[in-house]
Amino acid sequence: MSKIITISRQFGSGGRTIGKLTAERLGIPCYDHELIEEVAKSSGFAKEYVEAHGEYADHRTWLGKALKSANRFEGMSNQDKIWIEQRKIILSIAEKPCVIVGRCADYILRDRNDVLNVFIHADDKFRAERIVTLYGEKPEKPEKRLKDKDKRRAAYYKDYTETEWGVASNYHVALDSGKIGIEACVDILARIYNI
Repeated sequence: MSKIITISRQFGSGGRTIGKLTAERLGIPCYDHELIEEVAKSSGFAKEYVEAHGEYADHRTWLGKALKSANRFEGMSNQDKIWIEQRKIILSIAEKPCVIVGRCADYILRDRNDVLNVFIHADDKFRAERIVTLYGEKPEKPEKRLKDKDKRRAAYYKDYTETEWGVASNYHVALDSGKIGIEACVDILARIYNI
């Protein structure tokens, strides 16, 4: 029986919503923004800083990569410090049943047998419509934002796990929220959790 559900997701696919609704259905906590707040408290970084640097690579250019390497030469970067705090907190909250959204939780908990690792994805059209409607994204070129966010998530995941983000073999379940719907994803995860 699964005790923990980790949800990795493409930006705009509804992974956060699916995580929260699944947790509500199962009567267990969901950690998403709550995790950001915990990391901010324990690390001393501002919540906004943790949110911006705790799941997204901040080195999109060769200059950014060089600066990150230089910071690591001098010691840990701020992003490394956030990673260490996130990891500690994820290991701690995973002592009780819960849903954890993002933050490489699937990788951090990879050696446990009671974890169900899920990847939520959808086509660009569904995700673009969703970020325009729900997040107030400008309707002109939302696909660019989707690609940027996913690229930064993938780079962060690669930096800290040395594995590829979004690759099916890293997850137990991959669900296309655009094809099967948010509620159906919740139904499926709740059923699997209780097997």
